[in-house]
Amino acid sequence: MKTLLIIRHAKSSWDNALVNDIDRPLNERGRRDAPTMAQRLIKANIKIELFISSPAKRARNTAEFFIREFGRKEEEIILVPELYHASVPVFKEVVSGLDDLYGSAAIFSHNPGITAFVNTLTSVRLDNMPTCGIFAVTSLATQWNEFQTAGCTFWFFDYPKREE
Repeated sequence: MKTLLIIRHAKSSWDNALVNDIDRPLNERGRRDAPTMAQRLIKANIKIELFISSPAKRARNTAEFFIREFGRKEEEIILVPELYHASVPVFKEVVSGLDDLYGSAAIFSHNPGITAFVNTLTSVRLDNMPTCGIFAVTSLATQWNEFQTAGCTFWFFDYPKREE
């Protein structure tokens, strides 16, 4: 079985209009939400073996907050340039290419592609993936390249403003 967590980057800062989009950092809320959401996963005993991120600063920083909460090293994050403003086919390609040694993976990326991608996985639909939102699915596939063809099952959806 394979487990995939699709995570939109935490809230980014728009304080400096001169900063290139790829270099936009997290704002204060984003720096607070990212570790909080990672802690929710840990509290629920959810494991992440592989961390994959867009190289954009806001996505990479979100992944760094998560991996630190999981007691792992930032150097373990795999940066995939194609995940910056990725389309659905790119997400599918990235998932299909994951190493089969890993049973669970988290992908950190951006809207609008991330919302479009999660809407292809199960019958659960989102109008908009919120910042630092986590959409989790499982599949009976034993290999990542069979992940979607084997069928995905919705597991959970969580986001910072959800009532606990």
